[in-house]
Amino acid sequence: MNRKTISESVREAVAGYLEAMDDQQVTDLYEMVQTEVEAPLLACVLEYTENNQSQTAQILGLNRGTLRKKLRKYRLL
Repeated sequence: MNRKTISESVREAVAGYLEAMDDQQVTDLYEMVQTEVEAPLLACVLEYTENNQSQTAQILGLNRGTLRKKLRKYRLL
């Protein structure tokens, strides 16, 4: 099976977004992409670990405090 890398998926999604915006002005793209990617990333890893925050933090390379802050930010806690 030929799977896309995360990088390839992001590149394709951003290119598609920019193309769809056509002549409309694009601003704050970095913040938008970060928000759009971070929330599902946290949710996916949290689900994978069956809501084990310590294990989730370890997988993501975050400390638990930072993870909890991000979970609250996206209302995943």
